[in-house]
Amino acid sequence: MYINGPTSLHGAQSISGPHRAGGATQTLEPTSRFDTVDSLDISAEADIVSRVRETPDIRADKVAQIKAQIADGTYFSDDKLDIALERLLDEFG
Repeated sequence: MYINGPTSLHGAQSISGPHRAGGATQTLEPTSRFDTVDSLDISAEADIVSRVRETPDIRADKVAQIKAQIADGTYFSDDKLDIALERLLDEFG
């Protein structure tokens, strides 16, 4: 039978001659499950992405430490302000 599109359908076609299945000439020996070794190769990029996904988005310990320093008045220093100013100028320059 041939189907040519949604509107065209032809009748059954004749079968020419008897069909015989070819005999299998090669048999496969059963293999032990220990004959092969599975392996997995992970790229360096995938390893980095995996480690980044495992790290928390917010480091609560660091936030608490900085909040305590701000409350004590020890967080802001001339060195930190100089570094921040240099980074800001580097972004513009």
